[in-house]
Amino acid sequence: MNLDLRPAPPAGAFRKLALGTWRTPRDPSAYASLELRMEPALAFMAEHRARTGRRLTVTHLVAKAAADALRRHPEANVVLRGQRPWQREDVGVCVLVVQPAQGSSRVDLTTATVHRADALSLESLADALEAKVSRVRARQDVEIERGKRRSSLLPGWLMGPALRLLSFVWYGLNVNLRRVGMPFDPFGSVAVTNLGSLGLEQGYVAMVPYTRVPLLLAPGRVRDEPVVESGALVPGKVMTLTCTWDARLLDVDLAARVLRHIGGALEDPRGWDAPVGEAR
Repeated sequence: MNLDLRPAPPAGAFRKLALGTWRTPRDPSAYASLELRMEPALAFMAEHRARTGRRLTVTHLVAKAAADALRRHPEANVVLRGQRPWQREDVGVCVLVVQPAQGSSRVDLTTATVHRADALSLESLADALEAKVSRVRARQDVEIERGKRRSSLLPGWLMGPALRLLSFVWYGLNVNLRRVGMPFDPFGSVAVTNLGSLGLEQGYVAMVPYTRVPLLLAPGRVRDEPVVESGALVPGKVMTLTCTWDARLLDVDLAARVLRHIGGALEDPRGWDAPVGEAR
């Protein structure tokens, strides 16, 4: 016997999806990161809460900046169908949500997506995301819970083909599956996962082929770090924002422009409280 082994605990719903999604490392992922000064964003969130009594988070800011970046650069708001990119009319922002364990030690990862996010003000987008995230965490989203129950019934060897078939119907054939209880466009144009909420300073998120999302953003934990201002070393608040993108759909120049727009919006959030038509 080469290894001393015993069966691992059964995989949760997300882990089964992962096992069915990734195979050999022949993927088009490209990666980049930005180091951002976060004092203006933190002050903006604190001032907004003091003035309105409503909470904003880094996730809300990144989601809004990403939606605005895709409105400004519509050539980055694309989905792969066949062997060519198709431009989306809708800007959908998907936030990855950790679902607490319920009756077991397993913790699942799921999604909350807001469509037409570029047409919403920052506060409206934050409200929409919070409502969806709360419902998902409470396992009250009927479509998501139904889909997870169905996926849990599939044997592991069938998960990959099932996900590829579902992706082909959703995106290759562009069929709305709501009539059979599946969510409409559940992953949107861009996905945001806040690694900082898990205590991580940075990380590079893997592409998920069946979602057809070509742009993934991962803000890390805001940390104290010495920075240089006017030639002097002073304490600062810094955050790493990492990005994963599909190199088949976005070239590095386009990805850099989108990422710079998001970084610039976080470092200078003035104007986000203006009406949506006037905001940055």
